[in-house]
Amino acid sequence: MEIASTPEASLDPLAIAESWKAAGRDVALATVVETWGSAPRPVGSHLVIDADGNFHGSVSGGCVEGAVVAEAVDVIGSGSPRMLEFGVADETAWRVGLSCGGRIKVYVERLA
Repeated sequence: MEIASTPEASLDPLAIAESWKAAGRDVALATVVETWGSAPRPVGSHLVIDADGNFHGSVSGGCVEGAVVAEAVDVIGSGSPRMLEFGVADETAWRVGLSCGGRIKVYVERLA
């Protein structure tokens, strides 16, 4: 798995998505659509993921990125978008590390 670094690291995730698509890579986009409490990224934050699990951007400051990447790879394969929800009231919060509080909803879709 690759984490984007300089000079890509400073680029907007949507620009990265376009460059990856232009290079023939299958790409998914994860977007924060709702937050509550101490979610570390605001609504509209993006994470772009390719079919190999490479990613750029952030939807949670590292709390749930691993889970979102895994789901995004599945979305790329299936073509079916999905809504992901993480929070302290959710049993997955402790598994993915969102124990700081709050709730986050992330919409994941394949980019055509």
